[in-house]
Amino acid sequence: MSRVLDSDLKYALGTRAIHAGQRPDPTSGAIMTPIYQTSTYAQDALGINRGYEYARGKNPTREALERNIASLEGGVHGFAYSSGMGCLDSIMKLFKSGDRIVCTNNLYGGTPRLFDRILVNFGLKFTYVDTRNLQDIEDAMAGGDVRGLMIETPTNPLMWLTDIAGAAEIAKRHEVILIVDNTFASPVLQRPLELGADIVYHSTTKYLNGHSDMIGGCAVVRDDNLATRMQFILNSAGAVPGPFDAWLVLRGTKTLHLRMAAHDVNGRRVAAWLADRYGAERVAYPGLPSHPQHELAKKQMKGFGGMVSVETGSRNAAAKLMNGLKVFTIAESLGGVESLVNHPASMTHASVPEERRRDLGISEGLVRFSVGVEDGDDLLADLEHALTG
Repeated sequence: MSRVLDSDLKYALGTRAIHAGQRPDPTSGAIMTPIYQTSTYAQDALGINRGYEYARGKNPTREALERNIASLEGGVHGFAYSSGMGCLDSIMKLFKSGDRIVCTNNLYGGTPRLFDRILVNFGLKFTYVDTRNLQDIEDAMAGGDVRGLMIETPTNPLMWLTDIAGAAEIAKRHEVILIVDNTFASPVLQRPLELGADIVYHSTTKYLNGHSDMIGGCAVVRDDNLATRMQFILNSAGAVPGPFDAWLVLRGTKTLHLRMAAHDVNGRRVAAWLADRYGAERVAYPGLPSHPQHELAKKQMKGFGGMVSVETGSRNAAAKLMNGLKVFTIAESLGGVESLVNHPASMTHASVPEERRRDLGISEGLVRFSVGVEDGDDLLADLEHALTG
């Protein structure tokens, strides 16, 4: 279990991104946290150790990352995992057979796949509602079997928002755990724990790492008892990252505040360009005044980020746009320094049943952009060429 020093929280986020949870190596003075590439640790004597026994339970490189991400999210305890889905699977182990979790109905495609095709076999139940409407969340609490509320905001790929503080009030009143997927926003743009969430989690593969060179996940909490349960699950189930992957994320968080500022600037420019070409009503981006939840975005976010979706009208139109791009690369994932473009219906959300995709609005013409940190003029020129060239 990793704990952040209270004194760290007096510093601005940019300072904490670089320093929180880390100290120069006591042996060599190395500024960067070493990669402790070991599976086990020498014991000083029978029953006497230095706090480390076996690397599944604790690793110094991983601990530095866990302290760092906890500080960035304004939490106390951080936990690092081998993937975002491994993180979510471990969080779900907080619940038992018969428990019901109320969820945002527009989630990353792998999330309902985990819930509806695997975890239901172990007795967990999932209810999907439009969490944009707080009354829908309240209504779903009926029955007495709800133990968790899970929201993704902004959502993938439709960029819907949930009022985190409002959801937290409902969760607290019904004594359920509020879990927030903060991958799209990152702690630079949104900190759900400060708005009342119990658990915030990320795919660290995305913005926290930022360089598209590892797979990982993380979770942060404030409550000591909840942290004890999560540490037990992490150690027992073993969904831990290797020390090199932990080190790669720790390297990434040092520039997170700088990268997110650049993603935000470029995201706004790309969204405005798409709105001008396709019509604002067809562009999903919380930073546009036309977004139906723009005011909520301004209230609970510190920026709007680099994720943008557009409805092109058809699969052929989507293909023309995507295939004509040179700077944007067609690929899964998001959040790296490079710009990517994705077709949710056939890529990230292909596992979602077609009828459900259609009901949500994930059409064959929907295209999702992860806007990188390249020169903004080059990105707009790339879009112009793809659409008209």
